[in-house]
Amino acid sequence: MRWQGQTLDATDDALPGLERAGLMRSVRTPEFDGITFHEVLCKSALNKVPEESSLPFRFTVNTFRGCTHACRYCFARPTHEYLDLDSGRDFDTQVVVKMNVAAVLRKELARRSWKREHVALGTNTDPYQRAEGRYRLMPAIIGALAESRTPFSILTKGTLLQRDLPLLRQAAEQVSVGIGVSLAIHDPELQKAVEPGTPSPKARLDLIRSVTDAGLPCNVMVAPVIPYLTDSTAHLDNLLSAIADAGATGVTIFPMHLRGSTRGWFLNWLASEHPALVRRYRQLYGRGAYVTPEYKTWLKARVEPMVEKYGLGGRSEHRDTPAPERRELVGAGAAPDPTLF
Repeated sequence: MRWQGQTLDATDDALPGLERAGLMRSVRTPEFDGITFHEVLCKSALNKVPEESSLPFRFTVNTFRGCTHACRYCFARPTHEYLDLDSGRDFDTQVVVKMNVAAVLRKELARRSWKREHVALGTNTDPYQRAEGRYRLMPAIIGALAESRTPFSILTKGTLLQRDLPLLRQAAEQVSVGIGVSLAIHDPELQKAVEPGTPSPKARLDLIRSVTDAGLPCNVMVAPVIPYLTDSTAHLDNLLSAIADAGATGVTIFPMHLRGSTRGWFLNWLASEHPALVRRYRQLYGRGAYVTPEYKTWLKARVEPMVEKYGLGGRSEHRDTPAPERRELVGAGAAPDPTLF
């Protein structure tokens, strides 16, 4: 691997959390300026979702921890704290890569006790973030799931998924495959400010079209809706119109929640970029993580006619049924994976 010259002494940067995760080495490269990849050997690949989560899938697979998408609102940020890393900049720049995840997954799927239950990918950090282009973890994972006759779904913002569409089409001949694309911001300028490491809205619309042209269902996560920034009638109508034109199967819509340290990270950005909104956010969220019930009702009334207008009421395989306190709007959103490795 031509990254050898960029390898760091693992003991220099390793924190106890990374050592516990099975750190082999830490790597930097000019291709990913400012990013450190911590390559680990994981002990397990399948993460069991707690029954109290009320999700329709009981297992997830995460190839990475941390994400260079750097979305200001990402609900997975607090999971980095379990690695003794911070949930702000470290989450965006210190990415853990599970080098042996496909091999471990294949062994777990071969167990007699495995009942071929649905496995969800992309419920925490994005499996098709830029690093996947280098590490190529997903093809072997897709192959392992398909060969074991295990149904699965993927949720992503990453256009790199297009690379694996032939594999996904083959897998869909053997098992149920669901694809979800996350696209919540139609304004390119705002998207770059809020989701600086993600592909553009146009690129993701092209991805939706590619998925559906490949004969696969594609649900779109219009989530989170960011209060006072992306909840206007004009923004939502333009976005849903574009999603419908791209051939999406359906949409999932819910407002932004700000749990744990994600709240401080987002509100600090808001104070810097949109200080006039800070007071309104304090009123809307109070001291909690969720918007008021009144806002949920208001947003639901706004989007339901649009969803009907554009025929986006269908669902793909990538969906869940959230617990009552998480139940939001049209469809339901993917919940964060509570497990780590």
